[in-house]
Amino acid sequence: MTGLTFRKKAEPEQRLDLSGLTAGRLAGLSASEIAALAIGTTRETVRVGDMFDLSGDDPASIRFEGGSERFDRVGEAMETGEIIVDGDAGVRLGRAMTGGRITVTGSVGGYAGSVMGGGVIDIRGDAGERLGAPLAGERSGMEGGTIKVGGKAGARAADRMRRGTISVAGDAGPDAGSRMIAGTLIVGGRAAGTPGRLMKRGTLILAGGAERFAPTFLDNGPADLLILKVMARSFSAGEVGSVPFEDMAMRRLGGDTAVLGLGEIFLPL
Repeated sequence: MTGLTFRKKAEPEQRLDLSGLTAGRLAGLSASEIAALAIGTTRETVRVGDMFDLSGDDPASIRFEGGSERFDRVGEAMETGEIIVDGDAGVRLGRAMTGGRITVTGSVGGYAGSVMGGGVIDIRGDAGERLGAPLAGERSGMEGGTIKVGGKAGARAADRMRRGTISVAGDAGPDAGSRMIAGTLIVGGRAAGTPGRLMKRGTLILAGGAERFAPTFLDNGPADLLILKVMARSFSAGEVGSVPFEDMAMRRLGGDTAVLGLGEIFLPL
């Protein structure tokens, strides 16, 4: 068996819902049955076969040759397998996934990894707003797994994050780590706005510093903590890889005291 490949025929004229193209949902389907699946999001009917040339037969390994910012919900709720997108992807990439791996060579839209519970998302480009965050009305965001971003992230990355790790190599938009409940967010670049606003617990490691902080954070001074060294070694040996704060002299802020106040932010001295 060879991996199942979806080769883009042309740029779609409407946003596409690709949440049905995962290992669990395609198992047992023939090529003709997959081609007949509806993926359109407007009144105009669009099916898989209209947008993609199919090859291969193993849905446990899926590849999209040619991405698009209109490819929404790639890998949503996936439980196992691997998805590779050669190019960009749209919103809600990997939302609610519990296992498996998604790799995107380009950039993605908002809500990537929203409420994910497990698995790995590797975004080589930039991520849109609310990375790992919940949709409106949901009580918590990311609940497990790992998200790695090679570029920058939009506003409110890790909003309401409960578990897991998010690593952003570049800058982060305003209010990263807002309302965090637990988990770890690492930002290699500079964090805009007021990172950590209303966080109850959790850890923000801001290797490039931050624009400003809410006045309800307390400066605890230099932080020569063994746990930072242990974390750096653990991340380097795992999915996150090398981290920008390894061997970096840092100071610690505690907060947000406007709420529970048990969170922590580490930034360069």
